[in-house]
Amino acid sequence: MDEAPHRKYTDLKTVESQRNDLTAEEFPEGPYGSSLLQESLGKSSPWRADQRPQNRFTYENRELHAGVSRGYPGAHPTHDSTGDDQVEE
Repeated sequence: MDEAPHRKYTDLKTVESQRNDLTAEEFPEGPYGSSLLQESLGKSSPWRADQRPQNRFTYENRELHAGVSRGYPGAHPTHDSTGDDQVEE
């Protein structure tokens, strides 16, 4: 009986996003009024090669918003290279 060939396994994009995209801290300098401890602030574990902070000024899932304009007069265009999302006035 032949065994099935091993296929390369990858996670869904949402799973990869949860693991790799770091969220911004609400109070990165610590709780209000606390003394500042430089050693305890920030990320407690070492960075992995695929981890990155999330860009706060673009859509989270660009595939869902591809080709769709912002829909608000005067809004700047999205960061797509196609340029097909201009707001019509």
